[in-house]
Amino acid sequence: MDAALKTMIANMPEKTGKSLEEWIKILKAKSFVKHSEAVSFLKKQHGVTHGFANTIVHLSKDQGSSPDDLLSTQYKGKEHLLPIYDKLKVFVATLGDDVTITQKKTTVSFIRKKQFALVSPATKSRLDLGLKIKGKPTTNRLENSGPFGTMCTHRVRLEKPEEVDAELKDWIREAYENAG
Repeated sequence: MDAALKTMIANMPEKTGKSLEEWIKILKAKSFVKHSEAVSFLKKQHGVTHGFANTIVHLSKDQGSSPDDLLSTQYKGKEHLLPIYDKLKVFVATLGDDVTITQKKTTVSFIRKKQFALVSPATKSRLDLGLKIKGKPTTNRLENSGPFGTMCTHRVRLEKPEEVDAELKDWIREAYENAG
């Protein structure tokens, strides 16, 4: 969780009259189908500003999903790809104590001051590693970003743990250094 979000959560009781946990209980009692409906409810019925309402709704959806749960869901039926992810995660953690690893519903982000890499189990047989290395030419292995769009500049397709080799680690290190 980044510093701005932590500050927003800490200021929530003063700014909105309730803690994040209290807001989440209110939302859970209503069970909205759409994100926008819940945001609108908080704004109209409780006078919460858009920024706080959006954050409360977003965080309420993450409740009950631990990082391990999110990872298990991502790799369900693709468990054989976890050794590749684990090898990437171990390497990224060695780059510095300023690395944040954030599990999301379908991806895992590696963040310094900004996101520098993104991992997604793309198919039953492959992980995609997205990297943000502006100005780096593509190669047969270091492709354009593909499905990652503007979140990354490049993509590397990985099918085996041994593909997390020196060349790939150099690219990850370069992306990390550019994100500082």
